[in-house]
Amino acid sequence: MARAFIFPGQGSQSIGMGKALAAAYPAARTVFDEVDAALGQKLSEIMWSGAPEALLLTENAQPALMAHSLAVMRVLEAEHGFNLSTQVKYVAGHSLGEYSALAAAGTFSIGDAARLLKLRGQAMQKAVPVGVGAMAALLGVSIDVACKIAAEAALGDVCDVANDNDPGQVVLSGHKSAIDRVAEVGKAHGLRRAMPLPVSAPFHCRLMQPAADAMAEALSHVRMQAPSVPVMANVLAAPISDPDEIRQRLVQQVTGTVRWRECMLAMAAAGVTEFYEIGSGKVLTGLAGRIDKSLKCAAVGTPDDIKAVAAMLVG
Repeated sequence: MARAFIFPGQGSQSIGMGKALAAAYPAARTVFDEVDAALGQKLSEIMWSGAPEALLLTENAQPALMAHSLAVMRVLEAEHGFNLSTQVKYVAGHSLGEYSALAAAGTFSIGDAARLLKLRGQAMQKAVPVGVGAMAALLGVSIDVACKIAAEAALGDVCDVANDNDPGQVVLSGHKSAIDRVAEVGKAHGLRRAMPLPVSAPFHCRLMQPAADAMAEALSHVRMQAPSVPVMANVLAAPISDPDEIRQRLVQQVTGTVRWRECMLAMAAAGVTEFYEIGSGKVLTGLAGRIDKSLKCAAVGTPDDIKAVAAMLVG
């Protein structure tokens, strides 16, 4: 029975995330200390007792989510003898979660992942002036229809597909002027609702090119090795293992579509029957059920979650 570990993206963060893990397990505490040291800031304090608006900042939310996910991984390894390379077929992560997946599979260190994500968050925020970009979730239409809506709403502006999350949820990103036209344009295509997203920048669209350039430079200086298991790349919906290609795809991911629905279906088609969402929240678990009701998915982010699944994972 094949399994995959999947790692959440931005939006899954919450105050208190990982605190119980750190209190219960020294291995988890070590991860948070390692991330704090790598960043030169007490990110763990923001995560556990900070102001919600501080954790919401992209430059904090991204490394925080990775830290929580890797803390879970270290606990599974240290306390239960879990071995990713022999007990998981694929890893995958939603947007920033791809960095968590790669760190879990040993492609780069936790410290490097934290520094890369801090920079990624800062670069994405700086790429577009506040108020110029926007994002909206389209509810009730397929990816093909969403592409048509995006093309018609653009009118010379940028309007790209940012996330293909599940069969009825596609996110568009681009100039605010174009996103503002989406709801009206979508009426002719059966769009049920265009829901504006409370984001600080238009992620995963061509407007993020300055951030992609910054990540290309940063990734060129990071030591990488092949992951212990293949990572299902966001922009390909196909597994990759070569470090040079991983660098290339992480850069493309900044401006490209997160093909999450296709990633999940590709893993299922390759024989994966069990998915475990590692880290904060249950967003990906919810998406799994909407992508294919036969997919089994469990969220693993707390000490109780770990106790519930440990025997199954190492058995």
